[in-house]
Amino acid sequence: MPHSVVSARRQTTLTTTPDGVERKYYVVDAAGVPLGRLAVQVANVLMGKHRPGYTPHIDTGENIIVINAKQVEMTGNKGEQNLKMRYTEYPGGLKVRTYAQVREAKAEQLISDAVRRMMPKNRLSRVMLKKLYVFDGKEHTFAANKPVPMTVL
Repeated sequence: MPHSVVSARRQTTLTTTPDGVERKYYVVDAAGVPLGRLAVQVANVLMGKHRPGYTPHIDTGENIIVINAKQVEMTGNKGEQNLKMRYTEYPGGLKVRTYAQVREAKAEQLISDAVRRMMPKNRLSRVMLKKLYVFDGKEHTFAANKPVPMTVL
């Protein structure tokens, strides 16, 4: 019996290589945008999930610039009820602040922590997070990179 004929056309899976990734700069205005919605969409672009050639084990994400971090919104009573806790490893060293206090003191930390928690928990996410730049005001230092505005829905 003759063997079955194998098709000459062979399907191949295309994988993205780190050399083939062309990164853009996106600027996001956080004024009036809920914190969780901002964090989800920024994390997806940082990981590269918006690209058709997304590969989980390769950094295919973009650079993100977040401006107006102090004006990020928290729905409901989250600003007063959610707590950011930090322990100094000393007895009685538990530092507790509300999200509203953190937003006034270090708004960039509030946004970067929210985005960090949306990322995968591995070594690659630490590399991806280095492409996130958060600024309190409207000015940023990346005008020479010609950032493209990104809207958060």
